[in-house]
Amino acid sequence: MDLVSRIQRLPVGKFHYMLLLVIGLGWMFDAMDTGLISFILAKMAEDWAMTPTEKGWVVSIGFVGMAIGAVTSGALADRFGRKTVFAATLVIYSLATAACAFAPNLTWLLVFRFIVGLGLGGQLPVAVTLVSEYIPAHVRGRFIVMLESFWGLGWLCAALLSYFVIPDFGWQAAFLLGGIPALYAIVIWKYVPESVPYLIQRGRIQEAQKLVKEIERKCGVEVIEIFQTQPVVEKQSIAFSTLWTGRLAQRTIMLWLIWFGIVFSYYGIFTWLPSLLVQQGYSIVQSFEYVLVMILAQLPGYAVAAWLVEKWGRKATLSSFIGMCAISAYFFGQADSVTEIVMWGCILSFFNLGAWGVLYTYTPEQYPTHIRAFGSGWAGAIGRMGGIAAPMAVTHLMVLEQGFSLVFMMFTAVLVAVALVILVLGEETKGKRLDSIGL
Repeated sequence: MDLVSRIQRLPVGKFHYMLLLVIGLGWMFDAMDTGLISFILAKMAEDWAMTPTEKGWVVSIGFVGMAIGAVTSGALADRFGRKTVFAATLVIYSLATAACAFAPNLTWLLVFRFIVGLGLGGQLPVAVTLVSEYIPAHVRGRFIVMLESFWGLGWLCAALLSYFVIPDFGWQAAFLLGGIPALYAIVIWKYVPESVPYLIQRGRIQEAQKLVKEIERKCGVEVIEIFQTQPVVEKQSIAFSTLWTGRLAQRTIMLWLIWFGIVFSYYGIFTWLPSLLVQQGYSIVQSFEYVLVMILAQLPGYAVAAWLVEKWGRKATLSSFIGMCAISAYFFGQADSVTEIVMWGCILSFFNLGAWGVLYTYTPEQYPTHIRAFGSGWAGAIGRMGGIAAPMAVTHLMVLEQGFSLVFMMFTAVLVAVALVILVLGEETKGKRLDSIGL
């Protein structure tokens, strides 16, 4: 029995849930740092008398960093290891977030926000790749959606932190608190194992053998003493052109379109939501309260997606959730009362974040081991291009008459297009072993 098969045969238990928890908390800190800027921006723009264009750059420059971070970290993770890059990116974005508190002007703030983006964009594809390679195929989708649910907890932390800190202590204090997660890198280094498929791919067979035996002991199963001398997967080079080879070309096109659309709509909506609500006449504290309620609706969205992703499959669940996002985005844009705004915002949040969980499950399942993090990183990077474009589109439309409604009609159209892309180009991957994915 090869090493990957030995990992796949392990009963789901304490080891898998501990891995989910440790990496999930890192994911939560990533989300918290990402979410902080949406709350900080509403107050900071007021203090610095920022123009809509300047506000747009504060958001967009982070996505420029995310795009670069996603590509470079994916390649680095396939070369130097998932665990190493996961810990390093957490330290980078945490320290850069704390540095934002000391920015004397907009120029320095943009520099620090770019560095934050490098770390944030770099961590996510590496984290999901690492978890995917340890979880048995029959529950992999559920575990990845549960991992993504930590994103909702991170935004909840950002909302609570902003609600209680910014009004009394200022936005600089919120940035400083965003630097604390750098200490968590110590926990990651101690408790997160390196990916077994990665070790095999790099020819580190003895290290992989030792690690598998340790995990087998932890899981209470028979430890196989036979030493494996040959890699499970032939060592191959990492190249951008590989993403466009054979069957991978259609998968790459599909993922790039999905990622661009979902990042464009998600960050266009949620990063700007506090500011959009303030522009509609609500106070900063009121906008924080409404967004906090909407964020709470994300958590049951993850739970439903985690169940459906293994029952319906990836394709049906993802397209259905994104289709419901489109409907709720349209009605959110037409809302003219607090009740309607909160209700449609909660429905939008429920389906949007559930869709994210399925997308993070689906993405690494499209690529073989030697380019899994690289391919996932490129998909995330293209998505960040949507994050760069969204602030520009939002600030342009908001100055027009009926701008609030126009913004959400735009998001509705984008989400409908994404759902159609999944239905036309998507392949079902439920239950497939990752090492069986070919070119």
